[in-house]
Amino acid sequence: MPDKKNSEAFAPDTAMVLAGGLGTRMRPLTLTTPKPLIEVAGRTLIDRGLDALVEAGVKKAVVNVHYLADQMEEHLKTRDDIAITISDERELLLDSAGGIVKALPELGDKTFYILNADTFWVDSQNSNLKRLAQNWDESRMDILLMLADRHHSTGHEGRGDFHLNENSTLRRVPVDERSDYIYAGAALVNPQLFAGKEISVSSLNSYFNAAIAAGRLYGMVMQGHWLTVGTPEAIGEAEAALLTLA
Repeated sequence: MPDKKNSEAFAPDTAMVLAGGLGTRMRPLTLTTPKPLIEVAGRTLIDRGLDALVEAGVKKAVVNVHYLADQMEEHLKTRDDIAITISDERELLLDSAGGIVKALPELGDKTFYILNADTFWVDSQNSNLKRLAQNWDESRMDILLMLADRHHSTGHEGRGDFHLNENSTLRRVPVDERSDYIYAGAALVNPQLFAGKEISVSSLNSYFNAAIAAGRLYGMVMQGHWLTVGTPEAIGEAEAALLTLA
């Protein structure tokens, strides 16, 4: 997708950071530490994501917490370069979409970023989040996903998430096919999709499917290298990859 030329630069200033998950595949490390606070090469996963948001000009991050929430809150107090609001899900983890619906009053009515707290990437030259904003077109899109090319990624095991059409819309990968494109855990979304929804356990996948049906789910392939750390053993693999990218 070529960067969209806007007469006025679009720069979202708010993000929803999804950080409440249990991190069960990362056990035993996550028995005592929430997954977003796991360190890779001396920096926590969530700080790597927040760093990317700050680089993109985001001023406010709403972070949902559930598992070992006290640790998350204490750690997030150490950030003074971005305003952080906690969305408390201690009583019930609401999944990705449910968490956004609950946090919507704090997220506002303008397009915002969604960021998974347990994946990260190394930009090539320009900020991939800024590129995502440059490609956003509300007249055509409900959701714009950042995609990673499996050939420029570390830690992913799977058949890919989406096929990318010529016009940059997305479609699901059938069970008997593979794709080079992985959802990279970062997106832009129109908040109107969540307006008026009941606060309940719900996944973003249902919103992705609805946007596909409407022809309004788009993708942008990121530049650089994407990393995901799903197990304790994957930490060393990610750290080795970071050394080669330095």
